[in-house]
Amino acid sequence: MIDIKVERVAKRYMIRQRINLNRPHSEPLTKIINSRRLQEFWALRDISFEVGRGEALGIIGRNGAGKSTILKLLSRITTPTAGTITLKARLSALIEVRSGFHPELTGRENIYFNGSIIGMKRREITRKLDSIVDFSGLSQFIDVPVKRYSSGMYVRLGFSVAAHLDAGILLLDEVLAVGDASFQVKCLQRIRDLASAGKTIVFISHDLDAVRRLCRRVLLFEKGEIVASGSTEDMIKQYTRGVAGGVSEGSIGLSFINPARNSDAPFEIENVEMLDRDGLVKKSVRTGDYVRFRIRWRSDKFVKHGAVELGVHTLSSVPLIHCSNQPSAVDLSYKVGLNTAYLEFPEFPLAAGEYYLSVGLRRPLGESLHRNDEYAVLTVQPGDALGNGFPLNQSRAAVAVPHRWINGEGRGDNGSGPMTTPGLSNWHSDEAY
Repeated sequence: MIDIKVERVAKRYMIRQRINLNRPHSEPLTKIINSRRLQEFWALRDISFEVGRGEALGIIGRNGAGKSTILKLLSRITTPTAGTITLKARLSALIEVRSGFHPELTGRENIYFNGSIIGMKRREITRKLDSIVDFSGLSQFIDVPVKRYSSGMYVRLGFSVAAHLDAGILLLDEVLAVGDASFQVKCLQRIRDLASAGKTIVFISHDLDAVRRLCRRVLLFEKGEIVASGSTEDMIKQYTRGVAGGVSEGSIGLSFINPARNSDAPFEIENVEMLDRDGLVKKSVRTGDYVRFRIRWRSDKFVKHGAVELGVHTLSSVPLIHCSNQPSAVDLSYKVGLNTAYLEFPEFPLAAGEYYLSVGLRRPLGESLHRNDEYAVLTVQPGDALGNGFPLNQSRAAVAVPHRWINGEGRGDNGSGPMTTPGLSNWHSDEAY
């Protein structure tokens, strides 16, 4: 059964052209303003999709892609310029963190206020009040005016009310972007419980790990259109590659070119390459492989004791690795022109999966000169780095940590023997290779 049906929906906004007030005009300003032509802006164009009952659908895309607009249309905050939207169940939406709250009312009063706005009866709110307060974790502040709440407290209360509405459809827009980690875990579990109970969920988020855990199908939005629809993993891969860009694979291997070159920037990373022991560009990288990163950057000025940084983080921005030659490693001075440094991993520790590479240039312990946290997408292939016959992937852990087990029974072994763990980073100058 279909709970949501969107058919050829479009949304147009009219935007007045910007006026340069510094320019001299012979006509009165009011006449100039009134004569300015309005420009069309299509936030959505020809959008069609269906969501089945009990399905958790994810929507991802860059900022401005139209994700929030479609949720506002679904929640009837605004109306489409063209097309039709059919909803076949009661709907609850949590789109704006502070929406549906009166700042002068207490948290308890706002539960009734917000609940009535989203369609709950007073007796239903009273029956669920203790559960709502307990879920939010705000019992200590429930009789405090919400104007004194932090944004995290707002989202706790708003989500708690929305999650207790007996609705068939739940719309969530970046609800997990605010709040501490423990509350985010609680929210995800609550959403899973609602989906298991047959509720229909539309979930928009930049937290790709949350989308991965919750949704089986994802829509990828770009410039107001659905550019792809499919399994969660396929859509996340397509999205991340589109965001980072600059990846050059195949015949020249793992060579990552700056996806946003700016010739006017005085400092800029040119490219990053992954090399093998012979100095050749690798075709692929596995967990446990020897890897040498070659980082090239351009400098228009001489910088003494410069810092170069390379990091790796998950697609949902969880940092895993951060390497810098400063303050205690190899000293590097930027010369005018092209510079090169190498970063060596005797055993690359990341589990199989996809990650973002981040790069940066800065003065030692000082200002940032260049930084890109989504420089490229790095795909790591499975490798038996731990030697146990089970290649590690992201579903179990992100990092393969060298270790050993010791049997302390019947061997007189007190477990105090030395264990050698390879170093993870060593910087080298060009002359070393």
